Amino acid sequence: MAAASHAQERHRWARRGLPRGAEGKWRPRRRRRRQRRRRGAEQTSCDLRAGGAAPLPLPVGGGMGPEVEVAVAAAGGRGPLPVSAPLPIVALVLALGAAVNGGGGGGGGGGGPGPVTCGSVVKLLNVRHNVRLHSHDVRYGSGSGQQSVTGVAAADDGNSYWRVRGRTAAVCERGRPVRCGQAIRLTHLGTGRNLHSHRFASPLSGNQEVSAFGEDGEGDYLDDWTVVCSGTYWARDSEVRFQHASTDVFLSVTGEQYGRPINGQKEVHGMAASSQHNYWKVTEGIFVQPAEVFKAEQYHAEL
Repeated sequence: MAAASHAQERHRWARRGLPRGAEGKWRPRRRRRRQRRRRGAEQTSCDLRAGGAAPLPLPVGGGMGPEVEVAVAAAGGRGPLPVSAPLPIVALVLALGAAVNGGGGGGGGGGGPGPVTCGSVVKLLNVRHNVRLHSHDVRYGSGSGQQSVTGVAAADDGNSYWRVRGRTAAVCERGRPVRCGQAIRLTHLGTGRNLHSHRFASPLSGNQEVSAFGEDGEGDYLDDWTVVCSGTYWARDSEVRFQHASTDVFLSVTGEQYGRPINGQKEVHGMAASSQHNYWKVTEGIFVQPAEVFKAEQYHAEL
């Protein structure tokens, strides 16, 4: 009777096309597992073709270190950029910049690329001489002896990022557009020092020296520069001038070139008169989206 039952069981599994195990026992579960795996693969393939696959999460909290996590959070609009950050962190922030760099209203209405806002990290290009505002931990050998500020031609230079901040002893809220005529500070992202000027002669041209000064983003009232532009706000696609708030000179480049140890870099200095050498334009960077108060102002202006 047992033999008959075993034969019937064997016949039933054979009809279903199930394989026989090495120990002589019938194992229907193997085929079920294969079918489930095949169905799962087919479903995943369909999801990918339909664009339904879930995006990978940002690696915040993944053991990257606190400085990197702050930078990643800042790129996602969840916190302030660090005042001073090593260049690998700068590169990481810029790689994630798409999170906060997506278009947005014009500088004074219309469909332009939008205004420059406080908290943005930008490169500034001198329009006349095609060099970017640059600094690094090399000090002047004359004058104040403070950290040098120069112009470099390389678009991929990692020491040309500046963070837009409010003037000394004032707070400019993150995302608030910078108005024409507003005083700001520009803090060098790599060293944490502010763009600065004072009554020392510049090394090459004899104009007024421009340096980088302070520690961790804090200096003094000689770090303040007024944004000179037309319209209501500093637009990202406009050419603007920066006038030193205390001495009235304009941030300029006139073509004088350094030798060692900063061979090939051009002198940046302050000029008393407005000229074609004073104009700057924003190029690469992370542009923090305008705050809600700005969007409300734009809405009411259009009514």
